Amino acid sequence: MKKIIFFLALAATAVWTNAYQLTSPDRRIGVNIDVIKGRPTLSVTLDGTELVRPSTLGLQMADGTLGANAAITGNKPRVTSHDETWVQPWGEDDTVRNHYNEITLQLKERRSTAARKRMDIVVRAYDDGIAFRYVVPDEHGSDFQIMDELTQIRLAHDAQAWSIPSNRTEYFEGIYESSLLSQKDTVCTPLTIEYAPDVYLALHEANLTDYASINLTPRRQDDGSVTLLTALTPWQSGVKVYGHGTMKSPWRTIVIGRTAGDLILSRMTLNLNEPCKIEDTSWIEPGRYLGIWWSIHKKQHTWEMGPDHGATTQNVKRYIDFAARHGFSGVLAEGWNPGWAQGETVTYLQAYPDFDIHDVCRYARERGVRFIGHMESWGRASLIEQQMDSAFAWYNSLGINAVKTGYVGHLLDGKELAKSQYGIRHYRRVIECAAQHHIMIDNHEPAMPTGLQRTWPNLMTQEGVRGQEYNAWSADGGNPPSHTVTLPFTRGLAGPMDFTPAIFNQGDDVVPGTHPHSTLAKQLAEFVVLYSPLQMAADAIENYEGQPAFTFIEQCPTTWSRTLVPHSKIGQYVTVARKERGGNGRWFIGSITDEHKRSLQLPLDFLDASRQYRALIYEDATDADYEHNPYAITFRQIAVSSTDTSTLQLARSGGCAIIFEPIN
Repeated sequence: MKKIIFFLALAATAVWTNAYQLTSPDRRIGVNIDVIKGRPTLSVTLDGTELVRPSTLGLQMADGTLGANAAITGNKPRVTSHDETWVQPWGEDDTVRNHYNEITLQLKERRSTAARKRMDIVVRAYDDGIAFRYVVPDEHGSDFQIMDELTQIRLAHDAQAWSIPSNRTEYFEGIYESSLLSQKDTVCTPLTIEYAPDVYLALHEANLTDYASINLTPRRQDDGSVTLLTALTPWQSGVKVYGHGTMKSPWRTIVIGRTAGDLILSRMTLNLNEPCKIEDTSWIEPGRYLGIWWSIHKKQHTWEMGPDHGATTQNVKRYIDFAARHGFSGVLAEGWNPGWAQGETVTYLQAYPDFDIHDVCRYARERGVRFIGHMESWGRASLIEQQMDSAFAWYNSLGINAVKTGYVGHLLDGKELAKSQYGIRHYRRVIECAAQHHIMIDNHEPAMPTGLQRTWPNLMTQEGVRGQEYNAWSADGGNPPSHTVTLPFTRGLAGPMDFTPAIFNQGDDVVPGTHPHSTLAKQLAEFVVLYSPLQMAADAIENYEGQPAFTFIEQCPTTWSRTLVPHSKIGQYVTVARKERGGNGRWFIGSITDEHKRSLQLPLDFLDASRQYRALIYEDATDADYEHNPYAITFRQIAVSSTDTSTLQLARSGGCAIIFEPIN
């Protein structure tokens, strides 16, 4: 599929000196690319102020270095400009503008033992950041090995940053901690930096294809600058990347914003991925769903078959009935297939005897709901690959069009890290196979997302985040109040995240003191703030019955025509405004805070000036408090217009959720 609304090839806007210079279309961001003493370097400025000092680039191949003694070839650097707008099948905006200037420098090693001596560096400048990648041409049709990527990013000074450590965080499920960049160990990306009071950076990668995931190691320099060294995720052999033919690395990205909210609104990661490869996307359907999930984490049900089995025919039908009554598109049931009890063989091609999958799928179809499959591999990627073609075909025949995959296990197949090239190859095979059978994927224990959903939009959402389940059983008490006001500026920058919000009952502690540390209004607002096109209302359905607050979840879409971020302070508070796709033009607001109560002013100038709106407000009661009175919530309705300002009163770890509904 290629839905291009507008394309225009512009004349090159690069300004030439001996050090080749590239500017963003609005000319505020500048990139200098040079070769200094045989080493290619890159530096970045914003409005004339240096952000990134000359930083060396290169690749350490198994048989030599590319970028150690390089020279620009006699070929004139290729400079292009590009401007198009493309349509998303689903997303935070209807359309995305892809506007950049690009330069390609061709380098050749003058003295090297490497079989491959050529390397291209491609650089793009956007109005919201820069990106660059390596291209190693296929000179002899030979295999190659990358032992290290020599990319460095040298920031002009130290700064506060939010990250999770690479070496001590399983499945990326960590709390993003704030500290000076120079004090951090090797970290995963995205790495978010408050570089100055009005300059925010996010370092990540885009279009990760048949390559190793990136990590960054900060090193403080004597002049006060901080150099970030690239640390690719290795195979067990120590090799970082195995390849053949022409190699294109992922894009190395630096998103630049004047506010923290600008980072959330950047679509650069998506733009750096290839256009959609699915010709007909009509079967890809975002939506809200329910799940037999929270009750399992709360030890009220079991994954394996037995007296407390959650995924029984009767129990799943009960959830389907509730979903049909309240307008939900699907029901997930974990533990429907053999493989959960010790000694059982894992199979995705049959159900437990107490779960009649044919009857359940028929029952769901009759009520306009779909059963959502689940394939837990326990880290055995090869097991999924052996069965996925048959399983996906079977699911499709049953009317199942969404599957949640899982990889709970330290190493894939007991030998390789999930974010190594081994894992990247596996995840891609699953996505492509699923697309052939019209199956949407929710991937848990994934590699960090890098915008692949543009190319394969059946990759709906992924975990790779410390989610709601930690509020059920984590010995540390669960996620702190600052967690969900940090995630939109960190993990959320990588792509949709399956956090699973909307817990209404904080009782029945599995571990004393462990529960969601938030008010009920904050749980509603997180449904808007934490973006996922497949969004699960995560609580057991008993806890939603008779709850007036549930009407907000019933109405909340999961795909949007426009997104704004009126308030943004990393780790403290955030307000997200989203306009629904289609419908009558409703806007949904989610505003959340950390452990401090706040009063925020929200100008309503994003509303249509020609219309009046009814505001349906779900907010913390005056006595609400996440520790002492989390369920206290009030509901009110007022008439507003685009000239008004709403006051958002947020309790400690509280929130506010609003629907702005056009009148007539």
